[in-house]
Amino acid sequence: MIKIAPSILAADFANLERDVRRAAAADYLHVDVMDGLFVPNISIGVPVVECVRKVTALPLDVHLMIDRPVRYAMRFCQAGADIVTVHVEADSAENIREALNIVHGQGKRAGVVLKPGTPAEAALPFLEVCDIVLVMTVEPGFGGQKFMADMMPKLRQLRSWIDRDNPACELEVDGGIDPVTCRTAIENGASVLVAGSSVYKADDISRRIQELRGQDGGPFAL
Repeated sequence: MIKIAPSILAADFANLERDVRRAAAADYLHVDVMDGLFVPNISIGVPVVECVRKVTALPLDVHLMIDRPVRYAMRFCQAGADIVTVHVEADSAENIREALNIVHGQGKRAGVVLKPGTPAEAALPFLEVCDIVLVMTVEPGFGGQKFMADMMPKLRQLRSWIDRDNPACELEVDGGIDPVTCRTAIENGASVLVAGSSVYKADDISRRIQELRGQDGGPFAL
């Protein structure tokens, strides 16, 4: 089954607990952490993850869009993250591997993220130790951007390598996911879809989550 991870970046932060609970039909909650260095924006940090952890049983999928994530990997695990993903572009290969080891050492799931301009091959040194690989289909740093369909060859390549080398690894897509683009992502190998505006601007969030999974009863139903 396709998993859906609503991004709380698109939630109403004045009513964050309410919006976290409104997404209870999802599989994960996606938490975008930005530091204003690795990406040109600042979002949320450890204290918010700690608060969200208290109000949901959903796994927290924490996406570290930060410089040198090895410095904070343990703190986010301790704050309640269940999955921590780090950008391959954010540090040396040695330190990225160390960040993954730290997350696994805390009993959590770990993975790497690729920006649109980063080739699929950048994930290969880490693939066998990843629980998840995240492909960005927008430039990281801001919500509400248009889905980059030209990332689909990268997605297909990663799907083939995952199927060959680490079939338990999930393949996640983040950026511009809606009831139309979700089909493209799924057809090209995605198993987890991150959606922010598409979920939180929907009149019926539970139904929107079903639509994104392909469970809305339409011809794409899986």
